[in-house]
Amino acid sequence: MAQKKAPFPDEAQILEFIRENPGRASKREITRAFQIKGEEKIKLKKLLRKMTLDGKLEKPHKSRLQVAGELPPVLVVEIFSIDPHGDLTARPQNWDNDDEPPKILIYAHDKRNKLGLGDHALVRLTPNKDRGETGYVAKVIRKLEKRQSTQIMGIFRSDDENIAFVNPTDKKDRNQYLIPKNDWNDAKDGELVLIQLKPGRQRSRHMKAKPAKVIKSFGSIDDARSISLIAIISQGIATEFSEDVIKEANNSEAAILGNRTDLREIPLITVDPSDARDHDDAIWAEMDSDPENPGGCHIIIAIADVAHYVQSGTALDREAVKRGNSTYFPDRVVPMLPESLSNGLCSLHENEDRYTVAVHIWFDNRGKKRRHKFVRGFMRSHASLSYEEFQNAYEGIVSERAAPLLDTVINPLYQAYDILSKGRNFREPLELNVPEKKIILNDDGHISEIKERVSLEAHRLVEEFMIQANVAAAEQLESKQAACMYRIHEQPSLEKIENLRTFLESFDYPLSKGQVVKPNTFNNILKQVKNTAHENVISTIILRTQMQAQYSPENQGHFGLSLTRYAHFTSPIRRYADILVHRALIKALKLGKDGISNYDIGNMAETAEHISNMERNSMIAERQSTERYIANYMSNKIDEEFEGKINGVHKAGLFITLNETGGEGFIPISSLYGDYFHYDKEHHLLEGEHSRIILQLGDSVSVRLREANPVSGGLIFELLHDKLSNQKPRKAAGKKGRRPRKYKRN
Repeated sequence: MAQKKAPFPDEAQILEFIRENPGRASKREITRAFQIKGEEKIKLKKLLRKMTLDGKLEKPHKSRLQVAGELPPVLVVEIFSIDPHGDLTARPQNWDNDDEPPKILIYAHDKRNKLGLGDHALVRLTPNKDRGETGYVAKVIRKLEKRQSTQIMGIFRSDDENIAFVNPTDKKDRNQYLIPKNDWNDAKDGELVLIQLKPGRQRSRHMKAKPAKVIKSFGSIDDARSISLIAIISQGIATEFSEDVIKEANNSEAAILGNRTDLREIPLITVDPSDARDHDDAIWAEMDSDPENPGGCHIIIAIADVAHYVQSGTALDREAVKRGNSTYFPDRVVPMLPESLSNGLCSLHENEDRYTVAVHIWFDNRGKKRRHKFVRGFMRSHASLSYEEFQNAYEGIVSERAAPLLDTVINPLYQAYDILSKGRNFREPLELNVPEKKIILNDDGHISEIKERVSLEAHRLVEEFMIQANVAAAEQLESKQAACMYRIHEQPSLEKIENLRTFLESFDYPLSKGQVVKPNTFNNILKQVKNTAHENVISTIILRTQMQAQYSPENQGHFGLSLTRYAHFTSPIRRYADILVHRALIKALKLGKDGISNYDIGNMAETAEHISNMERNSMIAERQSTERYIANYMSNKIDEEFEGKINGVHKAGLFITLNETGGEGFIPISSLYGDYFHYDKEHHLLEGEHSRIILQLGDSVSVRLREANPVSGGLIFELLHDKLSNQKPRKAAGKKGRRPRKYKRN
């Protein structure tokens, strides 16, 4: 029996076939599918041409057809955001269209490849049919080698009426980007802009410039607020809250006692920097009245109950996990939560009733913890003191606000700290002295002063109280076998330890092979080198040997603090990890119905990775902003001389940190004249072949500022050779007569 011929397809049937068969959507395949023969092939050709002209079909490749406005089944995408659930959002790598690209989701449970912001991947697309969502769901085929992001921050510079260029703000990006007139998007000369790269290269006299278009302008680069704005935009830090998040925050109700533990009669106080924007924690202490604990103490650490206001699954929660943490700049804070909460209902302001999750901890006279107890409380801060005011009061310079608290609150807190210090000294945490600089801005938003942060005993007191609260939280959750977001700091890797051992051996400071390395191992070395010529170089190398702390649902201890278990509990206004720990405690101790959800527990690993990444992202943004502020401050000091230290040695030159401002810059090796300088990687030095002058990590040097770029944050120095002229040839620290294997000729 003859096979019945299929009817000739109409436009709807062709579109349906292409959507259902994206891998074989060509004219030939359509012909086969609908059994088209003879003269009907001409009819089909005309129909497909008409559909293309009508904008219903596109032909991105020579033979394949696709529905207009839809993406091909397989393409390369770039990851540009992570949503609150850990799902990734991507865009096509090459999107030369004025319209927004379709939304492409890569679900967190797709474990084929670990992707992060800016990564590229080859994916297979299917239409997103989840609850009426538009766009696509992507399944990762493979992760691709990371390449430059297609979106770049830069300064718009118009060359003439039709051509403009953008100079990137990233000091590592040496490209220049060409912006044709029709892609200026109303940008003006000297404005900070975000641009999108266009595929291909511009065929013109500007062959070296990459073509791009302006997506958005952010105002003049001369505006002081642009300095931190560059870092904010470059690192993708969200600055605005959506309407539903703001609405939820504004609808939050003020605290009432209810069935909570009333702590208002206990004179809890907050101690923070003088310019603090929020107040997470309050403290109080007394000597223990228990006759079985002579010389012991009882302390309370009360933390803002943010989990009451930010409950799992809400718009506030989704926004908080997306941000991961607050980010701090010299001129502003980009908060994790809207201001009505971060600086309002959640902040423990003086003489205002607030919800709290508090922990009582009892210690014996040796600083060993005896027990602890968590409560969900209702408190009122009796004073908000700055660190300086708190310390001065203890030392006898008592302010009017601190006077009523001196005997009842301030002195008992220091008594308790003396006891806790015994326990701290017993466990011997890592003691690294890393000096910090503080940038002071004037009313115009520019630097008026850069000064070193002073470390007070008050800082160490508050820090130790917070550490004990964090330990108690981790121990409590572990004892209940409950989910916990640990703060982990792993022991240095074997490779790093071996490199350090080899380095220290050349200084005659032994570090035995196979030795179990503990924080006090490093502390003992630092004590030996204190006030010696080797102190700077060895302390710098020990610092660089350490691993980076991160979040994890698996406990791996905290090496730096010398603790077997540790969690972040004390800063829920600015860290999402702390909110999860609060929720876990609420559920484990049956302190309310707003404890940790099953979704939170099931996604702990993904959340840990995400908030660890966001923390690193904030650190990069904060560092870049500081670099740009300092470069801006130094830009009117060209040709001035400064004292500094070598903080890095490379075959290309020397990295310098200035003593006065903390500004970091570079001396190219090409500017070191009068000798050949050999690069010794093992000993972190450059050595003059004839002069035998040694330039080693940690050395003090005199430099002249040659360039300061406020946009990129880059500083270029020149070494003052005349200040080295009196330096006698010396043996490099740690070097035992071996010739360096690598050298760099000037």
